[in-house]
Amino acid sequence: MLPRVILHNAVSADGRMDWLSVDMGQYYGLVSRWKEDATLVGAGTVLAAPDPVPPEDEAAFEPPEVSPRDKRPLLVIPDSRGRVRTWHALRAAPYWRGMVALVSRATPRAYLHYLKQRHIDIIVAGNDRVDLRKALHTLNRRYGVKVVRVDSGGTLNGVLLRAGLVDEVSILVHPTLVGGTSPRALYRAPDLTSAKGTLGVKLAHVAKLKGGVVWLRYQIRR
Repeated sequence: MLPRVILHNAVSADGRMDWLSVDMGQYYGLVSRWKEDATLVGAGTVLAAPDPVPPEDEAAFEPPEVSPRDKRPLLVIPDSRGRVRTWHALRAAPYWRGMVALVSRATPRAYLHYLKQRHIDIIVAGNDRVDLRKALHTLNRRYGVKVVRVDSGGTLNGVLLRAGLVDEVSILVHPTLVGGTSPRALYRAPDLTSAKGTLGVKLAHVAKLKGGVVWLRYQIRR
């Protein structure tokens, strides 16, 4: 069974994701409503984090403590190229109960060894790239994941939307116009050759929040 997948992003009034002053308390204060079982974060988003990462210590190689009573979500990162090397810092954060790397059959063996040494769970799905549909099925079957919140940029959002894997899009629209030509938009994907591939959505919720932010929630039409 596929989990329910929700995209949650903050954008400007012209749909940009950069140069925003986001109230993170407001932004993350809304996510508890979905009671997510897993947080899906793109490798590019992890690599773009501005905070410096401390070096590994012995704790990075110790098996994590697992409690069946821990209701925090899993952190799931698709990384077929083996770029993320900050799992120790992510594990030290208090937000997740465990870590899962999504890889493909083309992922370098050295990276798989790196993950196993650090007791990071691995799901292999796809040949050259991660097959997100298969990976989501495995998350449901292996870990009981029923709800996934995507906390990522336009590239991963675009792959999920084009693959028909998204159920809801949640957008905090900020009263700012950014402009520009950089690719940091909510939804990035190759240009369509016809209108047939566009996605229809149904407005499910709208609310005005503090600071003139408008919260829009759309259900994807199947």
